[in-house]
Amino acid sequence: QVKELVLDNCRSDDGKIVGLSSDFENLEFLSMININLLSVSNLPKLNKLRKLELSDNRISGGLEVLAERTPNLTHLNLSGNKIKDINTLEPLKKLPNLHSLDLFNCEVTMLINYRESVFTLLPQLTYLDGFDADDQEAPDSDPEADGDGLEDEYENGEEDDDDEEDDLDEEVIDDEDDEDDDLEGEEEEDGVDDEEEDEEEDGEDDEEDEADDDLPRGEKRKRNLEDEGEEDPEDEEDDEDD
Repeated sequence: QVKELVLDNCRSDDGKIVGLSSDFENLEFLSMININLLSVSNLPKLNKLRKLELSDNRISGGLEVLAERTPNLTHLNLSGNKIKDINTLEPLKKLPNLHSLDLFNCEVTMLINYRESVFTLLPQLTYLDGFDADDQEAPDSDPEADGDGLEDEYENGEEDDDDEEDDLDEEVIDDEDDEDDDLEGEEEEDGVDDEEEDEEEDGEDDEEDEADDDLPRGEKRKRNLEDEGEEDPEDEEDDEDD
Protein backbone atom coordinates (compact mmCIF):
# COMPACT_ATOMS: atom_id res chain seq x y z
CA GLN A 1 0.00 0.00 0.00
CA VAL A 2 3.06 2.31 0.02
CA LYS A 3 2.56 5.28 -2.31
CA GLU A 4 5.67 7.34 -1.52
CA LEU A 5 9.21 6.11 -0.98
CA VAL A 6 12.27 8.26 -0.26
CA LEU A 7 15.73 6.66 -0.46
CA ASP A 8 17.80 9.85 -0.64
CA ASN A 9 21.48 9.55 0.34
CA CYS A 10 21.23 5.77 0.75
CA ARG A 11 24.25 4.33 -1.03
CA SER A 12 23.44 1.79 -3.72
CA ASP A 13 25.28 -1.50 -4.06
CA ASP A 14 27.66 -1.16 -7.02
CA GLY A 15 25.32 1.35 -8.62
CA LYS A 16 22.31 -0.94 -8.28
CA ILE A 17 19.06 -0.44 -6.37
CA VAL A 18 18.80 -2.91 -3.49
CA GLY A 19 15.47 -3.80 -1.89
CA LEU A 20 13.31 -2.02 -4.42
CA SER A 21 11.04 -4.50 -6.18
CA SER A 22 7.74 -4.77 -8.05
CA ASP A 23 6.07 -5.42 -4.67
CA PHE A 24 5.73 -1.62 -4.48
CA GLU A 25 3.04 -1.77 -7.16
CA ASN A 26 1.07 1.20 -5.73
CA LEU A 27 4.10 3.49 -5.59
CA GLU A 28 3.36 6.94 -7.06
CA PHE A 29 6.39 8.92 -5.85
CA LEU A 30 9.97 7.61 -5.70
CA SER A 31 12.99 9.67 -4.69
CA MET A 32 16.55 8.35 -5.04
CA ILE A 33 18.69 11.49 -4.81
CA ASN A 34 22.46 11.12 -4.39
CA ILE A 35 22.69 7.35 -4.05
CA ASN A 36 25.58 6.93 -6.54
CA LEU A 37 23.23 5.36 -9.10
CA LEU A 38 24.88 4.52 -12.44
CA SER A 39 21.74 3.57 -14.40
CA VAL A 40 18.05 2.77 -14.07
CA SER A 41 18.39 -0.71 -15.55
CA ASN A 42 17.42 -2.38 -12.26
CA LEU A 43 14.31 -0.30 -11.73
CA PRO A 44 11.29 -2.64 -11.14
CA LYS A 45 7.97 -2.44 -12.93
CA LEU A 46 6.02 0.47 -11.35
CA ASN A 47 2.95 1.13 -13.46
CA LYS A 48 1.45 3.73 -11.07
CA LEU A 49 4.63 5.76 -10.61
CA ARG A 50 4.07 9.43 -11.47
CA LYS A 51 7.10 11.28 -10.11
CA LEU A 52 10.71 10.05 -10.15
CA GLU A 53 13.57 11.98 -8.52
CA LEU A 54 17.03 10.85 -9.69
CA SER A 55 19.11 14.01 -9.25
CA ASP A 56 22.80 14.06 -8.22
CA ASN A 57 23.63 10.58 -9.48
CA ARG A 58 25.91 9.25 -12.27
CA ILE A 59 23.36 8.27 -14.92
CA SER A 60 24.61 8.80 -18.47
CA GLY A 61 22.07 6.86 -20.55
CA GLY A 62 19.84 3.83 -20.68
CA LEU A 63 16.65 5.89 -20.31
CA GLU A 64 14.66 3.48 -22.48
CA VAL A 65 14.10 1.43 -19.32
CA LEU A 66 11.85 4.19 -17.98
CA ALA A 67 9.39 3.79 -20.85
CA GLU A 68 9.21 0.05 -20.13
CA ARG A 69 9.06 0.13 -16.30
CA THR A 70 7.31 3.46 -15.58
CA PRO A 71 4.94 4.07 -18.51
CA ASN A 72 2.76 6.62 -16.67
CA LEU A 73 5.57 8.90 -15.50
CA THR A 74 4.68 12.64 -15.49
CA HIS A 75 7.68 14.20 -13.66
CA LEU A 76 11.31 13.21 -14.13
CA ASN A 77 14.26 14.90 -12.42
CA LEU A 78 17.70 14.04 -13.82
CA SER A 79 19.54 17.13 -12.52
CA GLY A 80 23.21 16.72 -11.76
CA ASN A 81 23.74 13.56 -13.82
CA LYS A 82 26.15 12.74 -16.68
CA ILE A 83 23.82 13.39 -19.61
CA LYS A 84 25.73 15.13 -22.39
CA ASP A 85 23.80 14.73 -25.65
CA ILE A 86 20.26 15.54 -26.77
CA ASN A 87 20.03 12.09 -28.38
CA THR A 88 20.35 10.52 -24.92
CA LEU A 89 16.88 11.90 -24.16
CA GLU A 90 15.22 10.40 -27.22
CA PRO A 91 13.85 7.32 -25.39
CA LEU A 92 11.71 9.69 -23.31
CA LYS A 93 9.51 10.20 -26.39
CA LYS A 94 7.82 6.96 -25.37
CA LEU A 95 6.51 8.54 -22.16
CA PRO A 96 3.31 10.21 -23.46
CA ASN A 97 2.33 11.65 -20.04
CA LEU A 98 5.71 13.22 -19.28
CA HIS A 99 5.20 16.99 -19.02
CA SER A 100 8.00 18.06 -16.65
CA LEU A 101 11.72 17.30 -17.11
CA ASP A 102 14.64 18.71 -15.09
CA LEU A 103 18.23 18.57 -16.36
CA PHE A 104 19.94 21.20 -14.21
CA ASN A 105 23.72 20.88 -13.98
CA CYS A 106 23.87 18.33 -16.79
CA GLU A 107 26.34 19.00 -19.59
CA VAL A 108 23.56 18.85 -22.15
CA THR A 109 22.25 22.20 -20.90
CA MET A 110 25.40 23.89 -22.25
CA LEU A 111 24.55 23.04 -25.85
CA ILE A 112 23.46 25.75 -28.26
CA ASN A 113 19.68 25.90 -28.67
CA TYR A 114 19.37 23.37 -25.85
CA ARG A 115 15.83 24.34 -24.81
CA GLU A 116 14.46 24.60 -28.34
CA SER A 117 15.99 21.22 -29.21
CA VAL A 118 14.51 19.46 -26.19
CA PHE A 119 11.02 20.90 -26.71
CA THR A 120 11.20 19.83 -30.37
CA LEU A 121 12.38 16.33 -29.45
CA LEU A 122 9.78 15.88 -26.69
CA PRO A 123 6.60 17.70 -27.78
CA GLN A 124 4.62 16.29 -24.85
CA LEU A 125 6.74 18.38 -22.45
CA THR A 126 5.20 21.45 -20.83
CA TYR A 127 8.07 22.43 -18.53
CA LEU A 128 11.82 22.05 -18.94
CA ASP A 129 13.95 22.99 -15.95
CA GLY A 130 10.94 24.70 -14.34
CA PHE A 131 9.95 26.89 -17.32
CA ASP A 132 7.73 26.38 -20.34
CA ALA A 133 8.63 27.12 -23.98
CA ASP A 134 7.66 30.78 -23.46
CA ASP A 135 9.90 31.09 -20.38
CA GLN A 136 6.93 31.16 -18.03
CA GLU A 137 7.75 29.64 -14.66
CA ALA A 138 5.90 26.51 -13.59
CA PRO A 139 3.38 27.08 -10.76
CA ASP A 140 3.88 25.38 -7.42
CA SER A 141 2.46 21.89 -7.49
CA ASP A 142 0.91 22.30 -4.05
CA PRO A 143 0.55 25.94 -2.93
CA GLU A 144 -1.31 24.94 0.24
CA ALA A 145 1.73 22.96 1.41
CA ASP A 146 3.54 26.27 2.02
CA GLY A 147 0.72 27.50 4.22
CA ASP A 148 -0.11 30.42 1.92
CA GLY A 149 -3.82 29.65 2.05
CA LEU A 150 -3.83 29.60 5.86
CA GLU A 151 -1.94 32.89 6.08
CA ASP A 152 -4.47 34.56 3.75
CA GLU A 153 -7.38 33.31 5.84
CA TYR A 154 -5.72 34.52 9.03
CA GLU A 155 -5.08 38.03 7.58
CA ASN A 156 -8.59 38.24 6.24
CA GLY A 157 -9.87 37.10 9.59
CA GLU A 158 -7.81 39.83 11.28
CA GLU A 159 -9.03 42.37 8.75
CA ASP A 160 -12.61 41.29 9.35
CA ASP A 161 -12.07 41.59 13.10
CA ASP A 162 -10.59 45.05 12.61
CA ASP A 163 -13.55 46.07 10.48
CA GLU A 164 -15.95 44.79 13.13
CA GLU A 165 -14.07 46.69 15.84
CA ASP A 166 -14.18 49.85 13.73
CA ASP A 167 -17.91 49.41 13.24
CA LEU A 168 -18.40 48.95 16.98
CA ASP A 169 -16.33 52.07 17.70
CA GLU A 170 -18.43 54.06 15.25
CA GLU A 171 -21.63 52.80 16.88
CA VAL A 172 -20.35 53.79 20.34
CA ILE A 173 -19.42 57.26 19.07
CA ASP A 174 -22.87 57.63 17.46
CA ASP A 175 -24.55 56.60 20.72
CA GLU A 176 -22.49 59.16 22.66
CA ASP A 177 -23.42 61.87 20.15
CA ASP A 178 -27.10 60.96 20.51
CA GLU A 179 -26.83 61.17 24.31
CA ASP A 180 -25.18 64.59 24.06
CA ASP A 181 -27.95 65.77 21.74
CA ASP A 182 -30.58 64.51 24.19
CA LEU A 183 -28.90 66.29 27.11
CA GLU A 184 -28.69 69.54 25.12
CA GLY A 185 -32.37 69.21 24.22
CA GLU A 186 -33.32 68.70 27.87
CA GLU A 187 -31.27 71.71 28.93
CA GLU A 188 -33.00 73.85 26.30
CA GLU A 189 -36.39 72.65 27.49
CA ASP A 190 -35.44 73.42 31.10
CA GLY A 191 -34.38 76.92 30.04
CA VAL A 192 -37.72 77.47 28.32
CA ASP A 193 -39.63 76.24 31.36
CA ASP A 194 -37.69 78.54 33.68
CA GLU A 195 -38.39 81.51 31.44
CA GLU A 196 -42.10 80.66 31.36
CA GLU A 197 -42.20 80.37 35.17
CA ASP A 198 -40.44 83.74 35.55
CA GLU A 199 -42.90 85.31 33.12
CA GLU A 200 -45.86 83.85 35.05
CA GLU A 201 -44.53 85.19 38.38
CA ASP A 202 -43.92 88.60 36.85
CA GLY A 203 -47.47 88.56 35.48
CA GLU A 204 -48.93 87.77 38.91
CA ASP A 205 -47.00 90.63 40.48
CA ASP A 206 -48.22 93.00 37.79
CA GLU A 207 -51.83 91.92 38.37
CA GLU A 208 -51.50 92.60 42.11
CA ASP A 209 -50.03 96.02 41.42
CA GLU A 210 -52.90 96.84 39.06
CA ALA A 211 -55.41 95.72 41.66
CA ASP A 212 -53.80 98.00 44.24
CA ASP A 213 -53.96 100.92 41.85
CA ASP A 214 -57.74 100.50 41.57
CA LEU A 215 -58.21 100.83 45.36
CA PRO A 216 -58.82 104.24 47.01
CA ARG A 217 -55.67 105.89 48.20
CA GLY A 218 -56.50 105.27 51.88
CA GLU A 219 -57.26 101.60 51.38
CA LYS A 220 -54.11 101.16 49.35
CA ARG A 221 -52.02 102.75 52.11
CA LYS A 222 -53.70 100.65 54.74
CA ARG A 223 -53.01 97.49 52.80
CA ASN A 224 -49.37 98.44 52.39
CA LEU A 225 -49.05 99.07 56.11
CA GLU A 226 -50.67 95.75 56.87
CA ASP A 227 -48.26 94.04 54.54
CA GLU A 228 -45.36 95.74 56.34
CA GLY A 229 -46.74 94.87 59.78
CA GLU A 230 -47.48 98.50 60.86
CA GLU A 231 -50.76 99.91 62.17
CA ASP A 232 -52.67 102.73 60.56
CA PRO A 233 -52.13 106.03 62.46
CA GLU A 234 -55.89 106.69 62.36
CA ASP A 235 -56.43 103.44 64.21
CA GLU A 236 -53.87 104.55 66.79
CA GLU A 237 -55.76 107.86 67.32
CA ASP A 238 -58.99 105.96 67.80
CA ASP A 239 -57.31 103.86 70.42
CA GLU A 240 -56.05 106.99 72.27
CA ASP A 241 -59.54 108.55 72.25
CA ASP A 242 -60.89 105.38 73.81
